[in-house]
Amino acid sequence: MSMLSRLGVVFARQWIAGTSIADVIERSKEINGNREKVLVNYLGEDITDRRAIGLEMEKYRELIDAMHRNRIRGAISVKPTQLGLALSGELFENELDSLADYASKKRMFIWLDMEGYDTVGKTINGYLKVFGRRRNIGICIQAKLRRSYGDIKMLVGKGAAIRLVKGAYRYSGEVAYRDGARIDANYMRCAEYLFRKSGNFMIATHDDRIIERCRGFEKRKRRRMSFAMLNGIRGKLAKELAQAGEEVYIYLPFGDDWFWYSVRRLGEEGHALLLLRSVFQG
Repeated sequence: MSMLSRLGVVFARQWIAGTSIADVIERSKEINGNREKVLVNYLGEDITDRRAIGLEMEKYRELIDAMHRNRIRGAISVKPTQLGLALSGELFENELDSLADYASKKRMFIWLDMEGYDTVGKTINGYLKVFGRRRNIGICIQAKLRRSYGDIKMLVGKGAAIRLVKGAYRYSGEVAYRDGARIDANYMRCAEYLFRKSGNFMIATHDDRIIERCRGFEKRKRRRMSFAMLNGIRGKLAKELAQAGEEVYIYLPFGDDWFWYSVRRLGEEGHALLLLRSVFQG
C-alpha cells in the first residue's frame, strides 16, 4: 500500500461522516448547530449493475426521509453513475427525474456531482432534460476543465443552478488545465460570470483569496449565492463565514466506499496540507 493510501486510512474519519444514515444524521445535526448546512453524498460511483443502481436509489430515498424527519438543513449530492449513467443516458434521466420528484415532496434540493471526463457531456445533457421538468436540481462544474466556461454560459442561460468547484479528478492536458495558477484563473473567470449573470450558484472552495474576492463580488452584485467546503477541511473558516451571515454548506459523504474517495481527495492539490492543518488547528 502506498503512503498516500495509508494516509487515506488514517484520515478517513476527517472526511467521512461514517458508514450509516444514522452516522450522517448525527454529524449533520452538529454542522447545523454551527449555522451551516450540509450537502450529503452517499459514497459510490461507476456503477454498472441495474440491481445496484436500484439499491442506490433506495438508499437516497431513505436519506431524504431521514433528513426530513430530523429537520436537517441542507441538500443531497449524487454521482451520475449512481443513477445509471454508465449504462444509458435514458436510465440516468429516468432515475434523476424519479429522485428529484421524491425529493421535491420533502422540499429537498439535489445536486449532481461530476465524474470522469467521458461523463461530463452526458451529465449536462441529462441534467438539462430533467431540469425542464424538475427545478429542484443543480449541477457541479469543474473549473479545471477547458470547456467549463462555455458550459457555464450555456447553463446559466437556461436558468440552471451551478456549484463551481476546482475539480478532484485527474484529466489530460488536452481537456483540462494542469497548472494550479491557470485553474485558479479559470475559476475566477467562471465565478465572475456567475456573479454577473446567475441568480443561483454555489462557490465551492477552500481558497482564502478566491473566497475574499467572491465576497467582494457578492456585496457589489447582490447575487444569491452560497459557499461550500468539504467536511474536515477549513472547519474554522466555514464557521466564521456562517457566523458572518454567509450561507455555508459542508459536503458530507458517508458509506462503506470511503477508501478511494479519501485517497482521491488527499491527492487533490493542497488538500493534504489543508487537512493536516484542520486536524491540529480546526
